[in-house]
Amino acid sequence: MTLAEEENPQVWHRIRPDSTERRMLEGLSMRFDVRLRPRTLVLPDGSRVEVEGVDAHNRFLVQLVANQGTYKSHHRNKVMADMFKLVWLSRSILPGGRAILCVSEAVSQAFSGWVATAARDLGVEVLLFQGDGDIVPLVE
Repeated sequence: MTLAEEENPQVWHRIRPDSTERRMLEGLSMRFDVRLRPRTLVLPDGSRVEVEGVDAHNRFLVQLVANQGTYKSHHRNKVMADMFKLVWLSRSILPGGRAILCVSEAVSQAFSGWVATAARDLGVEVLLFQGDGDIVPLVE
């Protein structure tokens, strides 16, 4: 596995300076005292995978679900897809990486019932990004 050729640790890719995703990633960077940035990984078969936040030592693997407004079923689908991606990355591509899913208040509803249990059992840390910028555990 390698970084994409154009990869630069300063680059934010699609994350705009004024976006919720940027605030989430900056808040997580402060919380864990690491610099998290989006990164493109190139797998041995040439396929690419985008990760929304990774530190320089591949210890923290972060996906963000920052949807706002009314909760919809497709938010749960995004949560489950991102959890699957994090589990795969932390077990197969960057073994030992800490799998972290950070979600907005609107998306937090996805973690009722079995989805919360699955996250806990699979070792995915689920954090809630609150409107005031605080980040707190959502699934203990």
